[in-house]
Amino acid sequence: MLGSLVLAGLTLIAWTQQWLTVTLTEPGVEPLPVDGTVAAPALAALALAALALAAALAIAGTAFRYILGALQVLLGGSIVLSAILVFTDPVGAAEPAVTDATGIAGAESVAAIVETAVLTACPVLTLVFGVLTALAGVGIVATARRWPRSSKKYSAVRVEPVATAEMPDAVDSWDELTRGDDPTN
Repeated sequence: MLGSLVLAGLTLIAWTQQWLTVTLTEPGVEPLPVDGTVAAPALAALALAALALAAALAIAGTAFRYILGALQVLLGGSIVLSAILVFTDPVGAAEPAVTDATGIAGAESVAAIVETAVLTACPVLTLVFGVLTALAGVGIVATARRWPRSSKKYSAVRVEPVATAEMPDAVDSWDELTRGDDPTN
């Protein structure tokens, strides 16, 4: 559970870092840094979902651990996919940043003005975090039965009426007051 939390946090941190440096063909234009927020925008949602999943594991019963473990495998695979998409098409991942900097839009037009797109270590780290997240999900599924049961604190509680004397009706109490009787006696 702790490993899942750490991996989700590291994925979120990696998402906020620089993923690419894009050099444009226009002379005199500085290289353009591209953050993970632009290159892989889905990572924030995936990392936050992984954080919530890790928290849910703390109170989940055995059946839900299997479900949450399978979901963690899917989240890890989605994180890996986000990183791979940046590896396979760095210019496409940088397209929104290039469009913001130059005003040129469209995949072909942006590709025509990008000279190089150099990856930093963050996409590689994110790929590793995604693989480890998926493996943690496999570990959750494999060990779900051996986890300790959740405490009674989170178990369903039945509330049954307590056998007490009949409570006086508000109207009856008011009527007794108007007759001069004290209903609290």
